[in-house]
Amino acid sequence: MLHLFVTPDELQGDTLIITGEQFNHMKNVLRMKVGEEFSAMNGADEKEYRYGIETITDDAITARLRFVKEANNELPVKVTIYQGLPKADKMDLICQKCVELGACRIVPVAMARSVVKFDAQRGARKKDRWQKIAEAAAMQSRRGIVPEVSLPMTMEEAVADAKKTCTVGLLPYELQKDDGSTKGILESLTPGQSLAIFIGPEGGFEEKEVEMAKKAGIRPISLGKRILRTESAAMVVLSWLIYLFEVS
Repeated sequence: MLHLFVTPDELQGDTLIITGEQFNHMKNVLRMKVGEEFSAMNGADEKEYRYGIETITDDAITARLRFVKEANNELPVKVTIYQGLPKADKMDLICQKCVELGACRIVPVAMARSVVKFDAQRGARKKDRWQKIAEAAAMQSRRGIVPEVSLPMTMEEAVADAKKTCTVGLLPYELQKDDGSTKGILESLTPGQSLAIFIGPEGGFEEKEVEMAKKAGIRPISLGKRILRTESAAMVVLSWLIYLFEVS
């Protein structure tokens, strides 16, 4: 079933009028018909609004509200991924999959071993691209919110941001001894907490970056015996959280 995000103002009353890109997608790509149903969310109250299509014209679709239900599709722990900027188009994949797996915010971070370098203008363009990927992934996975993709930060800015906005900070580090503590840390998380996860770029973290994070209360952890690619690491942590909080 199609899942849309619209503004809270658009969801007032029983009638929803769809125009623009979403209209084109529904009419010309999905070829939806009168009577078909879709869901909509406003990104604010995490409720699912279920609509049925009543009319389709040359420039708009009119739909009527059928019922509202609590969606409850979000992880109880709010996760921010601080991702070291990777090469090529890997950030596209990271944004897409981390949103599908439940991250509520993604922060690209220019780390010491990041090969990619952005100026402010290019960083803003990339941010817009990644935000669109996040929105599409949120629609596909029926998220209750559209996660935010922030403008790129330096490592210093990212550590300060995590200290200010998150209650727990973790840094998967290939040199961290696998002593079993990762499992205990993740199992100690409780609903309502906010979790920062720092992921290094292809070359990993420099030691001074790890020390900077540790001084801010961010704990290095091990993700097991194998060395993961930068585009895999955050997905592993999010998958563990899904297992801990959503699998009965």
